[in-house]
Amino acid sequence: MKPKLISITIGVFIAVLFTGCKEESNRITNIDQTPDFKGQLTTHSDCKRFQIAGLSSYSSDSSSCIEYSFDARNHELTLKHVNAGFNCCPESLYCLISLRNDTIIIEEYEKISGCHCDCLFDLYIDINGVVAKKYYLKFIEPYCGDQEKLYFEVDFAVTQQGSYCVKRTGYPWGGA
Repeated sequence: MKPKLISITIGVFIAVLFTGCKEESNRITNIDQTPDFKGQLTTHSDCKRFQIAGLSSYSSDSSSCIEYSFDARNHELTLKHVNAGFNCCPESLYCLISLRNDTIIIEEYEKISGCHCDCLFDLYIDINGVVAKKYYLKFIEPYCGDQEKLYFEVDFAVTQQGSYCVKRTGYPWGGA
């Protein structure tokens, strides 16, 4: 009789131990649970032609800008890269998007450089799994060269939408 009582006691103890661990584990993971981080280029404009005189600096070819909008409820960040430089005949454009610590990195690519000219495009990018906190947004552009980089800080706990621009003068910007 005693061995059966000891077995039952050990069984109950083990069950309580695993239940307690499972509850504690769930409590820890649910404190700051972040949805899966992933992003993609959803669409882009055609090659832009700037033949209209008197455009504002924001819509001219001498600026490269990021417009951002953050939806905290859905953990979604929407970006528009205005005047991203690529080859005139890229066949297709795409982005690799990653999160490293507090930096969201958007690497922009073209499939091929099929022509001997460059052009400006507007890119539309959606990123899921973003939480309302401070981030750095870093764009890696194939034709930027030594011009000012698109790299800036934004705190989505404070602001949900805005823009950031840099002046560009090297081809294909500034007189393309």
